[in-house]
Amino acid sequence: MKHTIGFKLTVLIVIIMTLSMLCAGIFSEFFLEKYYAQKKEHSIKSVFSKVEEILSDDEDISDSENIDTLNTICENAGATLILLDSSWTPIYAYGSGNALIVRGKDMILGNNRNQRDTPTIIEEEDNYIIQSTQEDASSRKYYELFATLDTGGIVLIRMSVENFQESISISNKFYLLIGIALLVVTTLTIIFVTRRYTKPVLQLAGISRKMSELDFDTKYEGHRNDEIGVLGESMNELSHKLEKTISDLKSANLQLHQDIAKKEEIDNMRKEFISNVSHELKTPIALIQGYAEGLQEGIMENPEDMQYYCGVIIDEAGKMNKMVKQLLNLISLEQGNAPVEMERFDIACVIQGVIDTMKLQCDEAGVRVDFHQEKPVEVWADEFQIEEVITNYVSNALHHVDEKKKIQVSITEKNDIVRVSVFNSGKPIPDEDIEQIWTKFYKVDKARTREYGGNGIGLSIVKAIMERHKKEFGVMNHSDGVEFWFELDGKATGEEQ
Repeated sequence: MKHTIGFKLTVLIVIIMTLSMLCAGIFSEFFLEKYYAQKKEHSIKSVFSKVEEILSDDEDISDSENIDTLNTICENAGATLILLDSSWTPIYAYGSGNALIVRGKDMILGNNRNQRDTPTIIEEEDNYIIQSTQEDASSRKYYELFATLDTGGIVLIRMSVENFQESISISNKFYLLIGIALLVVTTLTIIFVTRRYTKPVLQLAGISRKMSELDFDTKYEGHRNDEIGVLGESMNELSHKLEKTISDLKSANLQLHQDIAKKEEIDNMRKEFISNVSHELKTPIALIQGYAEGLQEGIMENPEDMQYYCGVIIDEAGKMNKMVKQLLNLISLEQGNAPVEMERFDIACVIQGVIDTMKLQCDEAGVRVDFHQEKPVEVWADEFQIEEVITNYVSNALHHVDEKKKIQVSITEKNDIVRVSVFNSGKPIPDEDIEQIWTKFYKVDKARTREYGGNGIGLSIVKAIMERHKKEFGVMNHSDGVEFWFELDGKATGEEQ
């Protein structure tokens, strides 16, 4: 509280007022009496000067207008006055005429009858004297001006002088009481007024403190038209701009982190891709190199060996060619370079076509593919890409089927969603590999995959195609085998789109 502007301002004003009252009291005590005496001296001299001016034109005060003027002058100045001619005969008197005549004669003769002490001379000139005296009976103090005129006449002017010490004491006490009352009233008024100004200032200070803590919800809600109101509106505008700037910076920072993370992910993918491709190409290249060197050196002894060597080279070259094509296709899908051309087609017809294409491979492996769908099933999708998904599913099933040699393809419809499933009898996929099988180059059984020429890219292509279609896909383990599936929009859903 003692550090607030309102408190400091109140204390400062109270101190200034108290010092002002003390200064006024000191001035009154030491200088007011002198000031009062000077004013009385000046007043009595002023009356004398005006009397001289009138007498210069009317020596015996015979003009009634001059008499009225003298009466007004004496009345306004609070003076008593008597004019005597050269024979000491009164020609004009205002106030206590007889008493002034006696006092004037005493002053001419140098007597001080009825006076408490010898008069104190205040000012003495060639033609007048001003003195201070005090009556013995009444104890009243007077200023007296006694002057002799060029005509031989006498002027006596008398003014009463109060007991000024007592008056000063009374005045000081009165002003002290008034000052204390004014001090209390002023202090209360200052406290009330300063609160009107310090309250919004404290509010602005609180807002600035919250702004330093990045809290921009609190706003200045005053409606003042002065500088404080302008400051409040400026702080609101500053708060809004800071909030927007910080929000933009956070968004930019978040985007930067995302870009960095994406760049790191791309770098990691690039490194992993190079490592995987190098690993996949290492074996066929080594085989091709070995058999080619054998042909070059002529180590085979008969045409059958030469034929075998050439067959291995052609087979490994075909695997590399297949892998390169799959990689190019996958990269095109992941980068969005292969557009999805939505059209309506019969998915059952596409499945049957894939099965027919792979019939020779199935017959060689002694595998039976069951698919029984007599009615057309129309879906909305990219027919070419969905055909590749089905081909990869059937090919994957063919390579992992067990001794039961059973592959079953089925179509189910529910709520305008068509699900295609490819089941093969065989060992289930380990739980820890379920999420990894969609990753490029990932192989659950590396030896078996190498045996049939797989490279772990087929299911990655499936994932890329289905994500481009924004449709669900997955795999489920059964007690006697594994089922891969994907979903597409049926005819009704596609038409609504």
